[in-house]
Amino acid sequence: MAKAVAMLVAVALVVLAAAAGGASAQQCDAGQLAVCAPAIVAGSAPTAACCSNLRAQSGCFCQYARNPAYGAYINSPNSRRVLAACGVAVPTC
Repeated sequence: MAKAVAMLVAVALVVLAAAAGGASAQQCDAGQLAVCAPAIVAGSAPTAACCSNLRAQSGCFCQYARNPAYGAYINSPNSRRVLAACGVAVPTC
């Protein structure tokens, strides 16, 4: 079940990245956060790739949080734990 949810999150993030369009899509690529799906969905420890991608996408978190399809993941307690584990500041939107 957790694997299916993680895959759904990964697919959803890729769809968000494709739908973003314009100049912001060049900087904000939600698909890069797919490597964080196991940590966010299942609560596992984030990988180095996840932390690196979170740092690269940190300026986009508020944009992602405002999207109804992804806000629940961005604002979840597991997301906050992953951000803390990676040393990335929790955004104030």
